[in-house]
Amino acid sequence: MKLLASYLFAAALVAPAFSTLAQETQPAAPHAEAKAEPVKAVKPDLAKGEASFAAVCAACHAPDGNSLIPVNPKLAQQHPEYLVKQLQDFKSGKRVNPIMSAMAATLSDEDVKNVAYWLTSKTGKPGFAKDKELVTLGERIYRGGIADRQIAACAGCHSPNGAGIPSQFPRLSGQHADYAVAQLTNFRDGVRKNSVQMTQIAAKMNDREIRAVADYIAGLR
Repeated sequence: MKLLASYLFAAALVAPAFSTLAQETQPAAPHAEAKAEPVKAVKPDLAKGEASFAAVCAACHAPDGNSLIPVNPKLAQQHPEYLVKQLQDFKSGKRVNPIMSAMAATLSDEDVKNVAYWLTSKTGKPGFAKDKELVTLGERIYRGGIADRQIAACAGCHSPNGAGIPSQFPRLSGQHADYAVAQLTNFRDGVRKNSVQMTQIAAKMNDREIRAVADYIAGLR
């Protein structure tokens, strides 16, 4: 019993020593001021965006982004998030176009952002519809869809006046009909693959319906 008591007494003396040693060897808690500050978003430089656009894009899309060539899209006043995504998709190969892929490859991520926000600052010029018969059908599809084929109304995503929903769906108002026809056809035929939603919608449309919607879009204001 005396031996056991001696062991217990020794343990009682050693335990606090180990506790103190453990506390001394624990890493010190980081000070609050040592925490990394959040990275601030860099604002787009519109002057640099204009310069990059003039050097790389203006020949096809016009100096102010209002393309005069029917097969080349109007870019002025487009949502910047949409423009950034498309240029990145061209760079990565997710969206295929030999000319645009080559042009986008010359732009850094900073250039892409600057160009996109500069284009957003420009005012889009209105277009006009050409075919009275087609535009009536186009309006019906754009505003109400085609129920028996479960084709959603375009206005649901791109808004009734074609302004689109920023950061989600692009502006369509006044876009060249020729360009809109080409893109809807490309979605339908699997040539353009960077929007599952648009591929599913266009897959159910025939050539006449595509032309009708494109003609109506051209006249939206």
